[in-house]
Amino acid sequence: MEKLGSTDPADPPPGAGPVAGVSVGRSTGAEEDEAAVSSKLFRCACVRRWLPLVYREELYQVLRLSGPLLLSRVLNFLLPFVNSIFCGHIGNAELAGFALASATINITTYATGFGLAVACDTLISQTYGSKNLKRVGVILQRSTLILLLFCLPCWALLVNSHNLLIILHQEEQVAKIAHLYVMAFLPAVPAIFLHQLQVAYLQNQGIILPQMYTAAAANVFNLGASYVLIFLLDMGVNGSAIANSLSQIAICLLLFGYIRWKKLHQETWAGWSTECLQEWGSYMSLAIPSAFMVCFEWWVWEVGGLLAGVLGEVDLAAQHVMVEIGAIAFMFPLGIQAAACVRVGNALGAGNTTSALVTCKVALFLSGTLAFLQGIAIASFKSVVGYIFTSDENIVNIVSQSLTVYIFVQFFDALLCVCSGILVGAGMQKIAALSNLVGYYCIGLPVGIALMFAAKLRILGLWLGIFICVSLETGFFIFLIFKLNWKKVTQKAQLRAGKRVMVIPMRPVSTLLNDAMVADISDCPNTAKLVGEAVNQMATVQSTPRIRS
Repeated sequence: MEKLGSTDPADPPPGAGPVAGVSVGRSTGAEEDEAAVSSKLFRCACVRRWLPLVYREELYQVLRLSGPLLLSRVLNFLLPFVNSIFCGHIGNAELAGFALASATINITTYATGFGLAVACDTLISQTYGSKNLKRVGVILQRSTLILLLFCLPCWALLVNSHNLLIILHQEEQVAKIAHLYVMAFLPAVPAIFLHQLQVAYLQNQGIILPQMYTAAAANVFNLGASYVLIFLLDMGVNGSAIANSLSQIAICLLLFGYIRWKKLHQETWAGWSTECLQEWGSYMSLAIPSAFMVCFEWWVWEVGGLLAGVLGEVDLAAQHVMVEIGAIAFMFPLGIQAAACVRVGNALGAGNTTSALVTCKVALFLSGTLAFLQGIAIASFKSVVGYIFTSDENIVNIVSQSLTVYIFVQFFDALLCVCSGILVGAGMQKIAALSNLVGYYCIGLPVGIALMFAAKLRILGLWLGIFICVSLETGFFIFLIFKLNWKKVTQKAQLRAGKRVMVIPMRPVSTLLNDAMVADISDCPNTAKLVGEAVNQMATVQSTPRIRS
């Protein structure tokens, strides 16, 4: 295979410009500046020789998005984490009530809002990539109305949470505390939904920093409000719930104010339009599978907690520690997942099939590499990491044993997470939702339950079941991604964005890309033939009348 040494690695090969990145809303000068920065990041001669320029440029773009996204998710994770610390200092019953309330809110509200907003990750990324910018504003309006309507069933479930918890055989005192917390949290439900839409609206345009700034400010507010309400005003759990609710409202208002202040909406917002009352069917066809895709994954961890509770307090505590460690480890692939979703959606909306494929390979390689390094770190400290959460030797030993399996779980889960982001960017939530249903509830949980109780492996058995699930599902997703008819996927993305692609035969691939790039893409038989067409598809995108459902 011929190397890239025949050309200056700093200069793109002829025709490689559109492949290296989706230049939506960017000037040529901005693209050249980014190319110069990315070339400085990869000064190693070995890397520049063996890694084709298009992959280096895409790696830079993914890292540029992933870093701030990772920090934003960590800051959002800290909001409930701080509340749990404050509740733990009130008393054991209050901490148990907070944990039960958090599980209730996660299942009924967070999972629903996050899942429904995932449809915007598909629609906005593809529409913005197609440069049909004003349609992005219409999508935001439509999704706002739909998610606000979904507040009603969420409120209904939360209001009746006490009765539901009693039906699930929870302790009366703990259920009462959880219900008080949930009732004080009710005003935050619309803010949670709207904030998810704001984040989707910005990040799918490649605007990441505002959500990081506002999340940091909300954490400062939450810390101060929690201290004042819980300790100075002696409001107990109610004070924690009010502080949490006010923090969720604050982060939504802060991000809205930042968008208005910096005029980040001007390109895509043309005012409220009656068009937002149309095409609800097309939105829901993505939103409902997205919600199930998220809920199927989130619910399995709550089920795992209930199963661990059957084994006893020690196993329940160990499972809680494992979930906390998993939540922290999962932040890294989450950032890459969001970046992959944005890049794939933008590329497909722009008609640039090749760029979408390059993003898939780069994101999967990056997540696999980070997960491998993360696994080494966990293996090095698995015998002592439990002491961060507890001083109980039994719990620490169980956590240490479970982490041996979790090292492999987190590797496949990282790849699975990024695969899900790729499929969302391509608008294939239905397959992802069905796969999560079969993987977690037909394979993972049944095997895990059998190993927990019949084989008497306790929570180690649960994690073995999850390992079998995520490894099989990861293999299926990777096979699916590289066997897709990406030409058809691109055309569907164009239709969603209100555009149409006219595919015109292009020059042979070898005249556009170097041999190293050709050899790499030709590994996928269903995608290699698309490269010649996809390189210059941006020139063939034609506007068409908006499609009605």
